[in-house]
Amino acid sequence: MEDSNHLANPETPHSLEAETYEEEEGSDTESNSLRQPLLKRNRTLSSTPLALVGAKVSHIESLDYEINENDLFKHDWRRRSKVQVLQYIFLKWSLAFLVGLLTGLIATLINLAIENIAGYKLLAIVGFIEEGRYMSGLIFFTGINFFLTLIAAVLCVCFAPTAAGPGIPEIKAYLNGVDTPNMFGATTLLVKIVGSIGAVSAGLDLGKEGPLVHIGSCIASLLAQGGPDNYRIKWRWLRYFNNDRDRRDIITCGSSSGVCAAFRAPVGGVLFALEEVATWWRSALLWRTFFSTAVVVVVLRAFIEICNSGKCGLFGTGGLIMFDVSDVKVSYQAMDVIPIIIIGIIGGLLGSLYNHVLHKVLRVYNLINHKGKMHKLLLALGVSLFTSVCQYCLPFLAQCRACDPSFPETCPTNDRSGNFKQFNCPDGYYNDLATLLLTTNDDAVRNIFSTNTTNEFHVTSILIFFALYCILGLITFGIAVPSGLFLPIILMGSGYGRLLSMAMGSYTNLDEGLFAVLGAASLMAGSMRMTVSLCVIFLELTNNLLLLPITMIVLLIAKTVGDCFNPSIYEIILELKGLPFLDANPEPWMRNLTVGELADVKPPVVTLCGVEKVSRIMDVLRNTTHNAFPIVDQGVLVPGTVATGATELHGLILRAHLVQALKKKWFLPEKRRTEEWEVREKFNWVELAERELKIEQVAVTRDEMEMYVDLHPLTNTTPFTVVESMSVAKALVLFRQVGLRHLLIVPKYQGAGVAPVVGILTRQDLRAYNILSAFPHLERPKLS
Repeated sequence: MEDSNHLANPETPHSLEAETYEEEEGSDTESNSLRQPLLKRNRTLSSTPLALVGAKVSHIESLDYEINENDLFKHDWRRRSKVQVLQYIFLKWSLAFLVGLLTGLIATLINLAIENIAGYKLLAIVGFIEEGRYMSGLIFFTGINFFLTLIAAVLCVCFAPTAAGPGIPEIKAYLNGVDTPNMFGATTLLVKIVGSIGAVSAGLDLGKEGPLVHIGSCIASLLAQGGPDNYRIKWRWLRYFNNDRDRRDIITCGSSSGVCAAFRAPVGGVLFALEEVATWWRSALLWRTFFSTAVVVVVLRAFIEICNSGKCGLFGTGGLIMFDVSDVKVSYQAMDVIPIIIIGIIGGLLGSLYNHVLHKVLRVYNLINHKGKMHKLLLALGVSLFTSVCQYCLPFLAQCRACDPSFPETCPTNDRSGNFKQFNCPDGYYNDLATLLLTTNDDAVRNIFSTNTTNEFHVTSILIFFALYCILGLITFGIAVPSGLFLPIILMGSGYGRLLSMAMGSYTNLDEGLFAVLGAASLMAGSMRMTVSLCVIFLELTNNLLLLPITMIVLLIAKTVGDCFNPSIYEIILELKGLPFLDANPEPWMRNLTVGELADVKPPVVTLCGVEKVSRIMDVLRNTTHNAFPIVDQGVLVPGTVATGATELHGLILRAHLVQALKKKWFLPEKRRTEEWEVREKFNWVELAERELKIEQVAVTRDEMEMYVDLHPLTNTTPFTVVESMSVAKALVLFRQVGLRHLLIVPKYQGAGVAPVVGILTRQDLRAYNILSAFPHLERPKLS
């Protein structure tokens, strides 16, 4: 990948490939002693990238979440005044406020645009249908959706490939320590916003929830770094955030704000970040994410009040997704436990089946998208045409149903929304399938979640609705447009929930709309494997605390059943994209392997001296891809003793800091240690956070090659180390929980002639697939 020495295993499409040093023309590989053990890999994200990522992206590195305690950092930390500390705290809370404010405003803009574009489109369709011009209506409906999909797909394919898809797997990987490239740029943000409006307005079976999480994270990242890469604000206060550690915290706030903006669920947004995307958490971060989501929900509430007065065009009471079943009187009987358990079991089975089939579909899409941009566009447009034709034509299969005078709403209606659309039916009748299909996805969910509507939908219409959205949910995700998984799964789950309620009949007293809510929750738990955050999101959506017990039971059962078959959908996508995500639970066989055994199958570790020759540093940087090197000094006087000639492991120095030293020409004519004031004149801790410079951009003359560099002031003197006898399972837990990029392995026995460092572990070395490639005997043989 990026970091340091990797296991000497062959390339696989499932592992994230490392960046490789491209040979300079005329270089002599025979005379290069460092070339031999180097494992060469290409600079792409994966050998099988998905369409929603883009076929070609830049190489990936890990993030430096560990505090680099070198001399410069220690000096800066000691001299920070109370005013500077207050500046830092104030800025963190200010950024959390801005993230919530901007996410709320952009979410409102997206909802306004979608509701008005889709609303006027549907009103035009109603006009064609009232005049009996059904074919003209089909051509208009298909053409508008085709055009909207084309805009979203062209933007994603040509300008920001990383804006396609939900973005949540990449955010999970980033917060886990993987620097997913181009995921949080200004171009990605703009394409995500416009593409989401186009794709959702086109009626595709996708939601804006996942993209909103990505949008919130993009906003947070841009604010933390002072804007886009080419136009950064060089504000002095922002220097505090010029590091991966603080940027991680603010992006966590952004992801929780996105969930809040999607569902109007502030507590659910915080719990989503905690349960699903964040690897590292602390109490201070909990307060800031909660503050951000509180700002989001205030902004959304303010715009809802404005729009309820009719000032937002067609954006009415339903624009921001809200499924209110608070008027349902929920009562339980002993026998109601049985259907609740059945809902959970079926949700787990269907969720795992959905994950399995979607995995296969994404692999097929990968083969198609590998053929070029035109194939990506054609795939997206083909799905749009199929979706539009099905949504328009399938309602003709449904029988017209007579309006019941007891219905609380107007029946029939030709408005763009409502539970009783007339469509092709005579006066006094409505088409229940058109109510579900010829509308926006948000309105479809409201209609199928509606309560006290036992006789509103026919079983055949619900069956067609469920079957259609199962197909659309599989073929839509993976095309080159911004797309979320929440709403497609909610639509599928609510469909099977209604069907189960109809099958139960008089055996249960639970409302059909309540069955739809529980069906959606169980399918989401069965596919995404979320429990706590999902439970709170649904409680905030439905505004009914009485649903808590049965929702908890359904979610727990569905997740348990789903875990028996395959991982969550986000873990599957992470694997497909080749992102080296470290799971919280080590494999059982990892306890039978030590980190020392891992070090034995790796190339020898490359070390540097504390005062190193420039030529040696250039040779190491040019001929390895490692991003950190142990600093080892020989012949050191041990303090407090008379012993001389000891070997000292001074610490670990990053590649970026070596390149900075070469760039600034911090060379010494003789081999000596520098004074503390000398390094402060040349460097500051803010500059050391920059990682953009490459060794190929540094020019060193022949005379400078014979000079020296004192690496001691730039070295992290407190790297994390493990003894070579530690199990890989324990090392993995430490690596993940602390958020490391490199983990030094030190020998168990100390003595003359024993090297102070045995090897270095990186993220790739701790991945199960890579370890099994080097130790295939650890894998249990499959039963025939």
